[in-house]
Amino acid sequence: MIDDQTLNGVDITMPQVDEYHDVTYTQVPQGTDIRELKMSLLIPRTSQLKPAVLYFPGGGFTAANYHKFIQLRLALANKGMVVAAAEYRVIPDQFPAIMHDAKRALQYLYKNAELFGIDTSKIAVLGDSAGGYLSQFMGTTSDSKDVLPHGVTQAETKVAAVVSMYGISDLMRIGDGIDGTEAFHAGPTSPEAILVNGVSFGTDLSAGIQENPEKAREASPIDYIHPGLPPFLLMHGDKDVVVSCKQAEYMATALRDRGNQVKQVLVHGAGHGTPEWFQPTIIDFITDWLCEKLDWKDKVKLNISTQTL
Repeated sequence: MIDDQTLNGVDITMPQVDEYHDVTYTQVPQGTDIRELKMSLLIPRTSQLKPAVLYFPGGGFTAANYHKFIQLRLALANKGMVVAAAEYRVIPDQFPAIMHDAKRALQYLYKNAELFGIDTSKIAVLGDSAGGYLSQFMGTTSDSKDVLPHGVTQAETKVAAVVSMYGISDLMRIGDGIDGTEAFHAGPTSPEAILVNGVSFGTDLSAGIQENPEKAREASPIDYIHPGLPPFLLMHGDKDVVVSCKQAEYMATALRDRGNQVKQVLVHGAGHGTPEWFQPTIIDFITDWLCEKLDWKDKVKLNISTQTL
């Protein structure tokens, strides 16, 4: 028996999305080698200028898998936004390498805005965990000379909105209120301590994060807050046993105290990178917030372009 079917009247509600994967956005000298740092891009096939979102993946300062969070990234692209996901150097590379990479990834979007159809006045940053740390840092140093790598201009560091999921704002207080983690975070082998102090080679550099508070503050986004920053969305789970949910509270309070716009969201039952973060409820919340802050609600024009990049 043949069971044929005809579908009539398919509504076009989202653009086609092209992926440009493993694009080199910068080259970093490492001894006698050159390391290429990569990003992947999701490009909606529309003819209009589009907002862009630059995603930084989490990984405890030890990994930067920029192919993560495909559901969220694709949801943003389906809204008509360009979505880039960038890797960055992790430990044993020492701060500020991680931030220099983030700023060069943003610079790449500025320099290639015409190619990808990006409206440079509407570029947001997004990250989870250590990627949330980077997103917060990009927000607090937006359009400034702070932590500015060679060859990147101040104007190329400006972002329009910041989203951080269970991110880190203060390196000296990552484990606040989490039972059993105080000794680890205070020790010289914690990722944050190695990020700030570096790896010992010939000279013993081992020290806990709180043994050199000046260096810890220099590497913490909360210590760069000033008036006039872009809007922040800070999300954290109340069951997080890796990064204290107080990190979002500290950051939100400091931002508000200096007159900045911030929305803090506590996700009940969610842990650190647990399945809750990949569900439509969270994805829709983030995409709706970004559409609002980037002035993009219902503005995608679905006159699909046949042009390819």
